[in-house]
Amino acid sequence: MKEATLHTYDVRVWGIRKRNSKSAPFQLRWVVGGHPHQQPFTTKTLADGRRSELMAAVRNGEQFDTETGLPLSELREMNSPTWYEHACAYALMKWPNSAAKHRANIAEAMANVTAVLVSSAKGAPDAKTLRMALRGWAFQMVRDDAGELAPRKGVETPPDDIARALAWVAGASLKVVDVAQSENLRRALNAVSLKLDGKRAADNTIRRKRTALSNALRYAVERELLTKHPLSAIDWNPPPTDGEVDFEYVPEPQQARQLLQAVQEQGARGEHLYAFFGCLYYAAMRPSEIATLKKHNCKLPQTGWGELVLANSRPEVGSGWTDDGKSYEERGLKRRARRATRPVPIPPVLVQMLRAHIERYGTTSDGRLFQAVRHGRVRSTEYTDMWKEARKKALTPEEVKTPLADVPYSLRHAGVSLWIKAGVDPVEVARRAGHSVAVLWKFYAKILRGQEQKSNQLIDEALNDSAPTE
Repeated sequence: MKEATLHTYDVRVWGIRKRNSKSAPFQLRWVVGGHPHQQPFTTKTLADGRRSELMAAVRNGEQFDTETGLPLSELREMNSPTWYEHACAYALMKWPNSAAKHRANIAEAMANVTAVLVSSAKGAPDAKTLRMALRGWAFQMVRDDAGELAPRKGVETPPDDIARALAWVAGASLKVVDVAQSENLRRALNAVSLKLDGKRAADNTIRRKRTALSNALRYAVERELLTKHPLSAIDWNPPPTDGEVDFEYVPEPQQARQLLQAVQEQGARGEHLYAFFGCLYYAAMRPSEIATLKKHNCKLPQTGWGELVLANSRPEVGSGWTDDGKSYEERGLKRRARRATRPVPIPPVLVQMLRAHIERYGTTSDGRLFQAVRHGRVRSTEYTDMWKEARKKALTPEEVKTPLADVPYSLRHAGVSLWIKAGVDPVEVARRAGHSVAVLWKFYAKILRGQEQKSNQLIDEALNDSAPTE
């Protein structure tokens, strides 16, 4: 039975002795945990240099490996995988328990940093091909013949240009231990800060990719490829973002109604998606929640308020990132347990919009209210294009040039803003919108602070009513 390898501080480095050898007459000997080791040298100077290295490791309090006799730092350097190999292992480790969008985000970040963590750019493929090879073949996982997850590059045969790009990065990639050096980490941080065209990425994108890099480095520490997390020693901070909505460009109620009307006036598809956009505004739903809204989730009385009981969402993502190969992922509500539901009261105007929609269009075979022209999920490209046309119809030419209501999601912001301004308790606003109260404050702090005066007046009235009379 093979003896287990041990790490120990018990190290004695002996002097250099001369031996009867023409090729290597000088020999350095040392003992690690009772195990003798030796190394021959051609000159005494070389032997002295090596002895100094070992003594320095001893003085620095470093452990040695009993089997090889090497300081652990040297052993780690010798056995270190490349960053490319480690990034593939990290993406594979994260895949099973990650949402499809998170998988894509990890692959994007790893592609950014892996492309620059190389020893030389000589013979490098063009940036677009390399990014495609890394993102879609090295860091995207598929099932092999045995049903096990593996990088796509090892299961399917990539095109020649992709194969050449992967072969180049495999040969040029730095070792993980070398990535921890300051200049290499700064290269990686710069990479996550830029888009493919060299322009600065959005602040939230930079923070998200920097987090992925940090997590991959933490995984290297977990695998004992690094002794400590190296980013903590780098004087570099991601751009600060508060995520607060810029309410200068959130449509007011009248503008929101005009935009909805402009959607409806865009022919048959506009009429079909009129209630889709209505859910964005009047129920402050996310597009992924509207995509999976079914008739049995809707309580739509003939008059008065109704209710939507939200139970699922269908976030849109590429088919290569989902487990079933669909272009969307079936999942529970955002920031909720898998089977949790969220009841959302809806005003009479939305009740009537949904009743009219169901009466005219019916539902899909599985009960969904909205579908694309070819009966699939309503894709973001479809409703975004329709929104662009609606802005041109509903807004002035000067407003169209601004970020006012620039994306359909602006209607959700407008709906939540309306609730807050109407005096609805922030806890209830957060519940209806599917936020935590902390997230609500993060995004809607300006409006919430604007309600303080009204709250102060209510407190004043309560204090005055309870004040003692003479």
